[in-house]
Amino acid sequence: MERTAHADRFAELIGSANVLTQPSDQAPYLTEWRDLYRGVTEIVLRPGSTQEVSAVMTYAYEHDLKVVPQGGNTGLVGGQIPQETGDEIVLSLSRLNKVRDVDPAGFTITVEAGVVLETLQSEAEKIDRLFPLSLGAQGSCQIGGNISTNAGGTAVLAYGNTRDLVLGLEVVLPTGEIWDGLRTLRKDNTGYDLKQLFIGAEGTLGIITAASLKLFPKPKKLEAAFIGLRDPHAALRLFTTARAQAGPVLTGFEIMPRIGLEFCLKHLEAARDPLEGEHEWYVLMELSSGSDAFPVRDLLESILGDAFEDGLVEDAAFAQNLSQVHDFWHIRHGMSEVQKPEGGSIKHDVSVPVSHIPDFLDRAIAAVSEFVPGCRPVPFGHIGDGNIHFNVSQPVGGDKNEYLAKWDEMNEIVHSIVGEFGGSISAEHGIGRLKKALLANVKSETELNLMRRIKQDLDPKNLLNPGRIL
Repeated sequence: MERTAHADRFAELIGSANVLTQPSDQAPYLTEWRDLYRGVTEIVLRPGSTQEVSAVMTYAYEHDLKVVPQGGNTGLVGGQIPQETGDEIVLSLSRLNKVRDVDPAGFTITVEAGVVLETLQSEAEKIDRLFPLSLGAQGSCQIGGNISTNAGGTAVLAYGNTRDLVLGLEVVLPTGEIWDGLRTLRKDNTGYDLKQLFIGAEGTLGIITAASLKLFPKPKKLEAAFIGLRDPHAALRLFTTARAQAGPVLTGFEIMPRIGLEFCLKHLEAARDPLEGEHEWYVLMELSSGSDAFPVRDLLESILGDAFEDGLVEDAAFAQNLSQVHDFWHIRHGMSEVQKPEGGSIKHDVSVPVSHIPDFLDRAIAAVSEFVPGCRPVPFGHIGDGNIHFNVSQPVGGDKNEYLAKWDEMNEIVHSIVGEFGGSISAEHGIGRLKKALLANVKSETELNLMRRIKQDLDPKNLLNPGRIL
């Protein structure tokens, strides 16, 4: 790469302060949260507008420069980190952080890709609306990255994945062309729905620079309970009952093991056990309604009262105020970060049909425990949509590197069980670099060929995020 010539030209396009060539300035853009990937680049670019992104990509296309789009750098499969070869440029979207339009009557908001998810939630709250996407990394992840990975989160049960929240997109193509698809229409049946190509494409087909998104009525009543029960089979029965009785009022149903709660009590600031006794498994159940008149608390108490009588629930704590609701969710959202101090953790972001979650957990926990005696499975996640983060911490006192060297073998064990249940090896984190080799095992040749043809047509020089997904 002609470092000086390219850097000078990019400086002309976006300003020299936004062309980072010093290792100390580049460092935050070159490692990811799990520390699995440490990239190398000669240039990190920080354009401040869609037009500047377009100018960068036009120049990159003309000079065959590979570009890695990056949002908040919270991705967990390495898709946003440049290769160690040093021949990829990082393009950060963090300066594209404007709220372009808010329409309370139409229940929509249009924002640029670099807007932090928590900021987006706050902007919706200012107009008494809800943007429901909720993730543990919401204080730092950016909406462009959320869309590019089709993030899931804890509200999928009621509101769907990120894909379901997007009305329109603005995208810079690999050639530098700008596609303006920022429509806020709920109905638009005029041919191919092009935005769907870029949602979940992990920056391999185009760079999302702005999005028009759905908003929802802000809940007027919100109730939650932290529930102790004996096993996932009881949790599934409780979910089935709650869903039947509450319908769309059921907006959260998360499952966690005792060891996950113990990790939170040990490592998560301000975490406390909501229940007096210890239980093998826990469920965080949330009900909400946009109507002050709806008896949300009565419904929650009725559901759990029946569950106590049926022997499904061992104990439960009801949130007495909104602060306690947040305390319950603080534990759930902290479940990932508290595993880090416990040493090496082998991750699996999987989904299976909801009705098979208990059997999957039984099988997978037994299988990894046999494979690595003393390992500590910490499976948690969204039982309402079948997504389980099947993470496995190393044995106490074990060697971290020796344990992590078993990553591929353990993945194969867990993913084979997932396959038997007709599940997916990537429920919400994407494929990136981490799972690229696994894709051929779960996609047919026809599917893979269609994906390759789309990539070839939109990015014929293979310049955008090469080596990710395909």
